[in-house]
Amino acid sequence: MSTVAILGAGDLGGSIAQALAAGGQVPRVLLIDAAAPVAAGKALDIQQSGAIEGFHCRLAATDDVTAVAGAAVCVVADRAGAPAVEWHGDEGLPLLRRLVSYASDSPIVFAGAAQAGLLLHAGRDLGLPARRLVGSAPEAYASAVRAIVALEVGCSPGEVTLAVLGAPPVAGADARGAGGGLVIPWSEASIGGYAVERVLTPVQIRRAEGRAARLWPPGPYTLGAAAARVVEGMLAASRRTFSAMTLLDGEFGVKDRVGILPVRLSSRGVEEVRVPVLNARERVLLETALGAP
Repeated sequence: MSTVAILGAGDLGGSIAQALAAGGQVPRVLLIDAAAPVAAGKALDIQQSGAIEGFHCRLAATDDVTAVAGAAVCVVADRAGAPAVEWHGDEGLPLLRRLVSYASDSPIVFAGAAQAGLLLHAGRDLGLPARRLVGSAPEAYASAVRAIVALEVGCSPGEVTLAVLGAPPVAGADARGAGGGLVIPWSEASIGGYAVERVLTPVQIRRAEGRAARLWPPGPYTLGAAAARVVEGMLAASRRTFSAMTLLDGEFGVKDRVGILPVRLSSRGVEEVRVPVLNARERVLLETALGAP
């Protein structure tokens, strides 16, 4: 039975567990948190909602990090408590080291918007293969941008296809903040199969960009839904691409840094990094965001 282990039973961890359970593609979800009674209560609440929502996922909770052994995917979320805080920085490093000790070859999904540092540490300092490390927060941001574009056109967000590139902004900055930046390659985006640049006017595109810049970081429910879709994409070896944080290996002249690119996933993690074809303006913006030489 495939198990998805979620480290942290805070708002984000609970949102991921709920989304995975409701999605119906994961047979077992395990919440791991030092506050075991809180994690157990959250798991029970989600489990009981299955009778209403019609899912059959089994949920369990523990305070034992070694329980990640054998999990198909491990997800780094947030600790339970008030306030719930994403695992990151010095507080997250000891947890990450323990996780790596027991997670064998399982891919690790970093669900938070502030976890680029943990992803970098896992690859650069702990020596994990880049393919095992995926940050799902950019997919949450991309979904918000799709919703904004859909509002401009008056269509369903499901008809909008676009990606997000760049580097995660530093804490407290918007999507155009210093220390990173998110780039939307409009030249590759489409609405109902038609190029966005043929459907939207330049004024509409700039307006959408302005609105999108204020949407980082996404909230825990959106982050949780995005992490769940990324996990499901891994387990199903989906052919679709996801906007995700990954450890760069020479793309756009950048190596050993965390960047955001479209990726295709499999049960091993990142199966393929897709380097898009950009126009001159988009390439300059992306290289600036990545700190390319």
